[in-house]
Order: sequence, then structure tokens, then C-alpha cells
Amino acid sequence: MPARPMSGVRVVEVAQFTYVPVAGAVLADWGAEVIKVEHAVTGDAQRGLQNVGGVEVLGGFFPLMEHPNRGKRGIGLALENPEAREVLYEIVRNCDVFVTNFLPEARARLEIDVEHIRTINPDIIYVRGSALGSRGPEAGSGGYDAPSFWFRGGNAAGASWPGLEGMVGQPGPAWGDTIGGMNIAGGIAAALFSRAQTGEPSIVDVSLLASGAWANALSIDIALAGGSIMAGTDPTGMPGVTGNPLMGNFRTKDDRFLNFCMLQPGRYWADLCTHIDREHLIGDERFDTTEKLMSNWAAAASEIAAAMRSRSYAEWIERFQTLQGQWAPVQNALEAGLDEQLRANGQVAVVLDEEGGEHELVTSPVQFDETPATPGRAPRFAEHTDEILKELGLDEERIIALKIAGAVT
Repeated sequence: MPARPMSGVRVVEVAQFTYVPVAGAVLADWGAEVIKVEHAVTGDAQRGLQNVGGVEVLGGFFPLMEHPNRGKRGIGLALENPEAREVLYEIVRNCDVFVTNFLPEARARLEIDVEHIRTINPDIIYVRGSALGSRGPEAGSGGYDAPSFWFRGGNAAGASWPGLEGMVGQPGPAWGDTIGGMNIAGGIAAALFSRAQTGEPSIVDVSLLASGAWANALSIDIALAGGSIMAGTDPTGMPGVTGNPLMGNFRTKDDRFLNFCMLQPGRYWADLCTHIDREHLIGDERFDTTEKLMSNWAAAASEIAAAMRSRSYAEWIERFQTLQGQWAPVQNALEAGLDEQLRANGQVAVVLDEEGGEHELVTSPVQFDETPATPGRAPRFAEHTDEILKELGLDEERIIALKIAGAVT
């Protein structure tokens, strides 16, 4: 197996929940050694959210913790205790990256802000993941991905449609957190490259609000230029998009959906008509040129919709294997996880729990040298505390003393 690009990089993570820990998980996928610091008593607060998705915890494996913490080692430190901070500082001395989502007040109180960490290791890359950014009147405020990424970033309003009672929510848990965490990982990679070129370490900032706005950037750019404020499309209305009948979600006989996204309708019209058994529409005078097809888009979309209701979801998927235009089945989460194409590219990995039981996780999307990521399981609470302390040179007597003092787990 080729060496992973982050092999030899050491990361210390003082963070909890999903947003920033996802970045550490991605770096671990890429080969970095990541040490996850949790409070010595309470641990990562996310460990208490044991009811998300209705998954039974087996062999210590729980997706809510595995997704953002795969491949890490864990240590429990009560950072309000000066002795625990000294342990953290010893870890920091030999690390390349320090990453946190603690708020400014907590960073100052626990003495883990930039000035504290850089005093210990002047060359370390310091990474802050925040809800709303490190400057401005709300820099000290916390948040989660739903309010900061999805709603405030314009995504909810963009996904919702006029007349809808309420706003469309995120498609699933940690949606914005996972995207934001990937942004952090990319920023860390760039900072490591910059340090290698210049010798200067960076301070990296990524916020959920900025990540949400970036995900929605083209709509925001259009609005700022004086264009339309984009909104979602009512799914109960006519399929197709104004000017293009070959775009939209079309219902099948068994009330499933397929999505068409053919941006060149004239190019694909004849082939689509053949695949849906509507060859007579190819020469229909309403649709026999691209200009007519786009002018009469609503009539064309109605013809397609009627044809699509004649066969089942599975039948259309089989038939459309030779379709020239761009389309996709509308899959739920389980179907996406079982997608043959996703699996053929190694984007779903088998992970062993503590007892050797097999589980599956979606891997981070970037591959190097055509080699899929091979993530390990997430650490149990403070699982590697003694191991890490011994690597720092502490003997059994000192480790016991730190435990008695409540500094470590």
C-alpha cells in the first residue's frame, strides 16, 4: 500500500461533538496520527447522545461517535487542572497541528489559546473551528450546524419553496458539520504545505456560517449581483424546469422518483423518447427543434411524466442503463450506502469494533494513488490514556498520581 500523504503528521484535537472532530477523522483517513482529548470525567458531550438514528450500540460501535472520531487515539484530561494542562503541553510539544472548537472564553480560561499553545510549540499550526467566525460582534457565540450552516447560511430558504408552511431542514444529522469538517481538513493540508515552503505556521479559521455560505455561494453571488433570490421547487408541481423539460424529478409507477439533469435538452430528446417508448414525440412539431422544445417545455414535461408513470422504479433503472443523458435514481440513505458504484470505488469501508465485529462506514471522499481509505474504529472514552502518558515518559507512579489528582482518566 502506498504511503498515505499525512503519514508522520501529528495532530492534537481538543474538540467535541461532530463539526471539528470530523476534520481529525479525515486527517486520520489520510494517515495522520490524531490524539483526541476529552474531559477526564465527562468526556466528549456527544457520547451522551445515544438515541440518534435508533442504532443499538454493539461492541462499543456507535455511528454518531465513529463518524467523526475514526482512527484516532483518545486521552482523558481535565484541563481545568494545571497538572492535566502540563500533560497536554507535553503532547503539544511534538505535534504539528492543534485543533479546537472551544469558545474564546473557554480557551483563555483553560490556557489553550494561540498564545498559550505557541509558547509551548512556536511551529504548531493552530486551528479554530467556530460557529460564526473569529471576528465580529458574535465571535464569542457558539452554535451548531442547523442554525449556523443550514438556516443562517441561506440553505434552508434556498431548499424551501413558496407556499411551504415552514422551512426544509437538513437532510440528516451532522450535514453541515461534515461539510465544514472537510473544509477544515483542507485548510490544515494547505497550512502544512505552506509551513513546509516558508517555515511559517498558520492560524486556520473555518466557521459553520462561512461553510454554509460557501455551499450556497452561487445563489448568494447571484442575489448580490441584483439577480433573483433563489428558492426551491414545489415537489407537487409540474416536473421539469422552465425552459427545459429534461430537468426535474419524475414519479414512477410505484411512487418512487428518478432525477433528470440534462442541460442540453435538444441533444438528448430523441434518445430519451426512445427509452420511454414515446418515439412519436421525436417528430412532433411542438418539439422537433431545440427552440420549440424549450418553448413548449411544459407540454414536453407532461408527456415525459405520463410515460414515467407507466413503469416501476426498478424497471426504469434497468432500462436507463443505456440512456445517453444525465440522470440518477433518487435514493434514500440505505440505498446510497449500498450503491454499487460507491462501493466499487472503495467509499464504504469495513471497520472492526472492539470485539472483532464488522461494521461499515462511509469513507472521506478524497483518495490518493487510487487507494481507498481504511479507517480504524473510534477510541472508547479515554482509551489510550496510559499508552500516551507512557510515550511521554511518565512512569507508573506518576500516572497513578495524576489519576488520584483527577487530572487524567
